[in-house]
Amino acid sequence: MEAVAKLNNVPTSPRKMRLVADIIRGEQVNRALNILKFEPKQGAARLEKLLLSAIANWQAKNEDERLEDADLYVKEIKVDSGRMLKRLRPAPQGRAHRIRKRSNHVTMVVASRATATKEISTNDNDN
Repeated sequence: MEAVAKLNNVPTSPRKMRLVADIIRGEQVNRALNILKFEPKQGAARLEKLLLSAIANWQAKNEDERLEDADLYVKEIKVDSGRMLKRLRPAPQGRAHRIRKRSNHVTMVVASRATATKEISTNDNDN
C-alpha cells in the first residue's frame, strides 16, 4: 500500500532540492528521517516535514497495520520546477538584468516493502 504527500511552491530552486531528494530516494523511512535531521542543506527541513506527512497519510490509509511491522521506504520522490518570479536588477549604463527566483513542487510516495512483495507474488500466480 502506498501513501502520497505533496509540497507545492517551495521557494528553493529545484536543483538544490534534488540534491537532498537524491540522498533519501529508496531509503527506509527511519534512516531517511535520520539523514534529513542532520543534513545541513536548505531543503532538508522541508523534506523531513513532508516525509512525516507521508507517513501520517500511510497510517490514515492503513489503520489496521502497525507502522513498525510495515517496513516503510521512500518509493518515489520527484522534484519538479514550480512558478518562477521574475525580477529586475539594475545594471550599469541604465540597463537591467533579469533575476529569476525559482520555486519547486515535491511529490513523495511512501510504500510498505511487505505489501510490495505480496503484490509481486500474487502477480506471479496470475500468470
